[in-house]
Amino acid sequence: MIYLKLFYTFFKIGLFTFGGGYAMIPIVRDTVVNNAWLTDSEFLNFLAVCESTPGPIAINMATFVGSSQGGLLGAVLSTLGVVLPSFIIILIIAALISNLLKYAGVNAFLGGIRPCVVGLIISAALTLGAKTLFGFSGLQGGFSVNIRGIIIFAIIAAIAFIYKKIRGKKISPILLIVLSAGMGILAYGL
Repeated sequence: MIYLKLFYTFFKIGLFTFGGGYAMIPIVRDTVVNNAWLTDSEFLNFLAVCESTPGPIAINMATFVGSSQGGLLGAVLSTLGVVLPSFIIILIIAALISNLLKYAGVNAFLGGIRPCVVGLIISAALTLGAKTLFGFSGLQGGFSVNIRGIIIFAIIAAIAFIYKKIRGKKISPILLIVLSAGMGILAYGL
């Protein structure tokens, strides 16, 4: 039954992924592509939409995949599946936090998880960047350089860098998303 599979799949993702939504991206991608719920291209398009909509990316991903596979009930169960483990864990940690942080083992555990989370985020960024900008999907595949995508990326990176140098603070991510969407409309047409 698809509803149970959606809930169970996203429950596992929520339970075993540390570091938030960005750390979940490679796991969600592998899961949805391997289950043939989305193609790689559909996942990349959806990820762009998730980034530009309000809310946590993990919840947006679970809701979208659930909706595409099981309608409203699929969306609700997938979202519940991805949120429930964190909710339960946070309730337990909140009750015990002052006692837990005094143990060296807990600090060692957290110290060991941080590099893994950074690695997962970097992996997701490199994989998505290689696929989006260079069309690279694996060693057997070739390259298909996306000149328009590279130009948009370079312009957005330059704007962010210059703004930071001039104003001394980071530019709003919302503004960058709106600018890149506008450039995408100009570059790729409606």
